[in-house]
Amino acid sequence: MQERKLLGTDLTVSAVGFGVWTVGTTWWGVKDEDMAVRLLRRAYDLGITFFDNADTYASGRAEELQRRALGDVREKIVIGSKFGYDIYTHPERPGQQERPHDWTPGYLRKALEGSLKRLGTDYIDYYQLHNCRLDAIRQDDLWAELEKLKAEGLIRAYGTALGPALNERQIEEGIASIRERRAPTQIIYNLLEQVLGEQILPVAEQEGVGVMARVPHASGLLEGYMTLDTEFEPGDHRNWRMTTNARRKAWMEDGLKKVEQLGAEFVEGRGRTIGQLALQFALRSPAMASVLPNIYDEKGLEEYAATFDAAPLTDAEYDRIQTLYHANFGLTHDLRGQAVAQ
Repeated sequence: MQERKLLGTDLTVSAVGFGVWTVGTTWWGVKDEDMAVRLLRRAYDLGITFFDNADTYASGRAEELQRRALGDVREKIVIGSKFGYDIYTHPERPGQQERPHDWTPGYLRKALEGSLKRLGTDYIDYYQLHNCRLDAIRQDDLWAELEKLKAEGLIRAYGTALGPALNERQIEEGIASIRERRAPTQIIYNLLEQVLGEQILPVAEQEGVGVMARVPHASGLLEGYMTLDTEFEPGDHRNWRMTTNARRKAWMEDGLKKVEQLGAEFVEGRGRTIGQLALQFALRSPAMASVLPNIYDEKGLEEYAATFDAAPLTDAEYDRIQTLYHANFGLTHDLRGQAVAQ
């Protein structure tokens, strides 16, 4: 496993991390807590040392699961968690709706105390504003409190995680995090959805501030198993894409056509899987510290952990992928099912 510096901090993280939300919630179909613990522990055994969590994942249960799986190796891993959603006053909402945020310094301390207890640790390595907007990034008293927490040894570094869904407003948010706060940011970025990375990564490289990427497999399209007939278990958050709505149907059909092209040109006979290609692409920028694939079974975990054992992505291959991407792979719709000008 390759390790990388999270630029702008003193942290070093595994280049492939583990987003605990896929096993700490039921949004990806994982309902067996014992299996979740086994996957987390297996990830550590395979060299993954960065585990990204949040207090809002199953209202804190995901943090408790991580403690159960990795509490005995706490000093050998890097723990990321997130705060901002008021999980104490507002119960979990149906359909994965957002809870209200609370960005007051007092709530920040309360949220941190809860996460420390659930994780079974006296400090968090990387503490992130969860799906923050520009107002929170520019809220001076909040950032002053983060500095106090760092001085007290309760956190080692802090940054932002942008979301929840891909939105172009996050370009401004990510750049503000990097330039105005010198704080790393986490974005949705993959070789089929590059809108944020194209704008944010060059700024991060210029400023020497790190970035992390989630959804590097485009919600499963780049995992290599999905077909037009793929069905997900009830509760899996990807079910929203599998509707009869014409735009969403186009997302699936066109996405799979792009994956077919990528497989034929960059996977078959090349010594890598489509899933490994996706991670290699996302890690291309020197500012990219870690990518967080959605891990929900041992097969996928072992494949992604072996990314650096696979044939590396060459400069020529990267340039060719970018040429295909900017031509929309010759297709007439983008990944959201919207028509593309020809």
